This record gives sequence, C-alpha cells and structure tokens, in this order.
Amino acid sequence: MPKTKEVKDYIRTIVDFPHEGIFFRDVTTLFADPRGFRMAIDQMVHPYAGERIDKVIGLEARGFILGGAIAHQLSVGFVPVRKKGKLPGTTISQHYTLEYGEAIVEIHDDAIKPGEKVLIVDDLLATGGTAEAGIKLIERLGGDIVGCAFVVDLPALGGRKKLETMGMDVHVLCDFEGL
Repeated sequence: MPKTKEVKDYIRTIVDFPHEGIFFRDVTTLFADPRGFRMAIDQMVHPYAGERIDKVIGLEARGFILGGAIAHQLSVGFVPVRKKGKLPGTTISQHYTLEYGEAIVEIHDDAIKPGEKVLIVDDLLATGGTAEAGIKLIERLGGDIVGCAFVVDLPALGGRKKLETMGMDVHVLCDFEGL
C-alpha cells in the first residue's frame, strides 16, 4: 500500500539558495498542489477551530497566501504585516533581525482593536525574527495573540524556542533538521 503523503512531502528543497550552504524549503510546490494546499490549510486551522479568533495576521509575504485562506476558513478578518513602505495608511513599525540581515515591518495603526484575538500565520519559522516583530506590533495595538501557526519549522535556528519563551503557543506542521 502506498504511503499517504504528508505536508512535508509537498515541499521542495533548493540547495545553496539564497546562499551557499543553505537548504531553502520552498513551499510554492505545496501551494501549487490542490491536495497539499488544502491539507496544509486544514491542519493549520484545526488547533484553533472553535476558539475565538477575530483576525488572522499574515506575515510578509507567503503568510499572506496562508493567512487569507485560514481567515476564510475561520470566517474572520485578515490583516497583513508588510515590509516598510508597502501599506498606504498610517502605520506603526517594528525593526528586527533575520537570518540574512535586518528589516522593518509595519501594520496599519487601526488594523487591530484592543482585546481582539489574533492568530499569526507564516510559512516558515527560522530564527523567529519576523514573527517576533509581528507579535510586538500586535501587542502594541492591544491585540491578544492566541497562537502562531507555521507550515515549516527549522529547529536548528531556534525560532520556536524564542516564541515559546515569549509565552506564545506555536503550532507547526513539519520540521526540517539542519539549515
């Protein structure tokens, strides 16, 4: 009997991208497959079904794809956290470091109301820098984070531990050892 495919089986690895020695975990192959994409969305939604969630936050950029689908499944609003200068309204910003440098992300200053329950979504958890920046933005707006959901975790880079140390509930679908 053939093995049933898991989410991890739909993710392609590209060697030496964006730098030599890096194994890039490419989720676009997961998104392109209707069964794989449905499986990932269903598994990301499952732990939060029945829980009060007001908004899903998608982190730039693949988190937008996942976050929109998850918000639709939960029948809640979707809010993007974008790179600096990409949102048209009044924003608040958060500086952070990531595996390959530094960046700034922003959210509209009226996107989250105090007390709203928020789920943060992205494709990959590496060092946790982007997610930490998103958490700080949501907390500054008074949002209550119910969890952080990712397709892939890279445990060697410590992002999950960082977020859990911050008191976050972290849900991941699969992990890849090494870089």
